[in-house]
Amino acid sequence: MSDLNAVVAVYGTHTQAEDAVKELQRAGFDMKTLSIIGKGYHTDEHVVGYYNTGDRMKYWGKMGAFWGGFWGLLLGSAFFAIPGIGPVLVAGPVVAWIVGALEGAVVVGGLSVIGAGLYGMGIPKDSVLTYETAIKSDKFLLLVHGTSQETEKARNVLETTGADSLTMHSGAAVASAAR
Repeated sequence: MSDLNAVVAVYGTHTQAEDAVKELQRAGFDMKTLSIIGKGYHTDEHVVGYYNTGDRMKYWGKMGAFWGGFWGLLLGSAFFAIPGIGPVLVAGPVVAWIVGALEGAVVVGGLSVIGAGLYGMGIPKDSVLTYETAIKSDKFLLLVHGTSQETEKARNVLETTGADSLTMHSGAAVASAAR
């Protein structure tokens, strides 16, 4: 279970989230251990589109360069239209957890499918509710998955990036949440 440790940072803007990813990259983190979740667009934008070219999704819209950059760096990407939250873009390993929640019809009371995916990877329900609220408020979640040493190192890097909040989730908590 120790490989299910995670550190979750919440950012108010896509620029802050992007800068945090760059800091992790400079610190030598494997980009395949990072996930990012955020809203895809706002209704005041005019051109929005998605398409898939092989293994990489393309996005047009106000933050096309932001999301396109992540889809090139991170493992896996997805677009979800979630009742109560709206359009959400996801990149990184957390996509597999969300898809697993969808395929297994694992819905935890009061959580969206994003929340069920986060809960399935061991994030406690009270934290998941906080993260869902952040996403609804157009904030961005940056997750780093790994061993306790890797997530501790990530937390140290992310402490300098101006996150609205920064929370460690340990393997021990993951084990108890999975029961």
